[in-house]
Amino acid sequence: MNFKSFLLVVCFTTLGFSQQKEITLWPDGVPGSIQSDTYEESATYDELEVVRGVSKVSQPTLTPFLADASIANGSAVIICPGGGYTHLAINKEGYKVAKWLNTLGISAFVLKYRMPTDETMTDKTVGPLQDAQEAMRMVRKNAKRYNIDASKIGILGFSAGGHLASTLSTHFNDKVYEHDASISARPDFSVLVYPVISMKEGVTHEGSKRSLLGNNPSEELLKKYSNALQVTSNTPPTFLVHASDDTAVPVENSLEYYDSLKKHKVSAELHMYENGGHGFGLGVSGTNANWPNDLKQWFLAHDLVKKDEVYIFSYFVGNGEDGLHFAYSEDGYSWESLRNGASYLTPSVGKDKLMRDPCIIKGGDGKYHMVWTVSWTDKGIGYATSNDLVNWSTQQFIPVMGKMAGTRNTWAPEITYDDARGVYMIYWASTIEGKYPETKSKKENGYNHRMYYTTTKDFKTFTDTKVLYEPGFNVIDSSIYKWDDKFIMFLKDETVEPEQKNIKMAFSDNLEGPYSQASNPISGDYWAEGPTAIRIDGKWIVYFDKYKNHAYGAVASSDLKNWEDISDQVSFPVGLRHGTVFKAPRSLLPGLK
Repeated sequence: MNFKSFLLVVCFTTLGFSQQKEITLWPDGVPGSIQSDTYEESATYDELEVVRGVSKVSQPTLTPFLADASIANGSAVIICPGGGYTHLAINKEGYKVAKWLNTLGISAFVLKYRMPTDETMTDKTVGPLQDAQEAMRMVRKNAKRYNIDASKIGILGFSAGGHLASTLSTHFNDKVYEHDASISARPDFSVLVYPVISMKEGVTHEGSKRSLLGNNPSEELLKKYSNALQVTSNTPPTFLVHASDDTAVPVENSLEYYDSLKKHKVSAELHMYENGGHGFGLGVSGTNANWPNDLKQWFLAHDLVKKDEVYIFSYFVGNGEDGLHFAYSEDGYSWESLRNGASYLTPSVGKDKLMRDPCIIKGGDGKYHMVWTVSWTDKGIGYATSNDLVNWSTQQFIPVMGKMAGTRNTWAPEITYDDARGVYMIYWASTIEGKYPETKSKKENGYNHRMYYTTTKDFKTFTDTKVLYEPGFNVIDSSIYKWDDKFIMFLKDETVEPEQKNIKMAFSDNLEGPYSQASNPISGDYWAEGPTAIRIDGKWIVYFDKYKNHAYGAVASSDLKNWEDISDQVSFPVGLRHGTVFKAPRSLLPGLK
């Protein structure tokens, strides 16, 4: 191993301990380089002595900014700062952008590419492209080391850096140096911000053109590096940003590239802003300041970043003795237990001190409110609140059926928040001896439930308990959601004679009812209980416990009329039982893990 190779290994080895350390791009020597004693790299600094830019680059480097492991999503971006191919605005259009990408879970690599010059290059027109190709190959080759997906590595460039990014996107197969042919230099996507695209007079940025191609370039060179003319169907999907009042790099550059992408049926998105001029970086003022968020949405659409929220499922195991458990999912289909299935909160209230059927919602106060079943035969429920789902308030026992003589049980409580009134409705199933004898069965201990409720604004004072739903049959496990201007109740028909044991729906214009007659079953030919629902990508998904099968199932619908059984598409941790699905900020996930 030669000395330069040794230095590269040292750099890679220390990455785990000190990211943002420059990595030499060509440890074995820059291809086509000319030694010059007078061409020396220099830097400029702001008033705080922070580097602003660099010029006369002849030794290219990559500076990695690795996303925190707790939010990293496997995507990566190589950043090419602009500067007219004479210098690099390496802080504004490099380091700052890398740090912003890190907040999205994207790892970034700032490329300090060479300035094309005859002083240090035998062919200055290919120098920057050599650097961009090698940067892409280096990152892709070391994808596992960086904990990134080799199929999700993109290129992002500003101004002349946008020209380099579009050059890589259209010339990734050009053989401009000897390399490992098994590693592709093609970006998986590209982001071009006020990019130089064309070398055509009147459209190009003359300074960039002159620096890269010289004073009298041939027509062949002009065409070759007018990258809109080089787009093919294999050019990567592209996101473009430009301001209409850009006088340095006319907006026609982005328009030409976008039109060419469309012509070749390449996925593309163009954001044209009324003003902003040239060089606004991550955005200055006005509408151009929105482009990073627009890019984030594009990343989401292309599965390059994770959503800001994850899906959480609160549940119990066994009989509920050990308390609260959580699972999470990125897509609502594949669920993974958190903390290897350990309990987050041990029950301490009620006759039996159980924590069954834990229902959690986020309230109008921003806190998470939880209610649960504490006992088989108690007249109340458990309640606690949390800011982060990990640290919970002192548990309270709320005797919601305390004044209802003959109450046998208080099961499966849930909460729905009515934001229009700032009111929480707590509701549950109870059997009261002697009530509704026409639907009482001799089976299953004679339980004959109806839904009851109370409301509160502060979980300190509560309205008198009332009947919420009396559908003319034994009903349990209701879960209510607001949709448009209506409320939807998913419920279990608990009738055993003749057998039902399935999930149905009812509707109301008001949270407290009255609710409509129950629908036909939406679950299949199996016993189901404990429905909990959420909307994902325009579909309602209702999860429920197929408790005789010791498995969880689900049905999905786009219109609440036609339901598809998707039980074979969902997977849950073994032993998971009746709980609630809800969204939570991704920022809470590290604490939950």
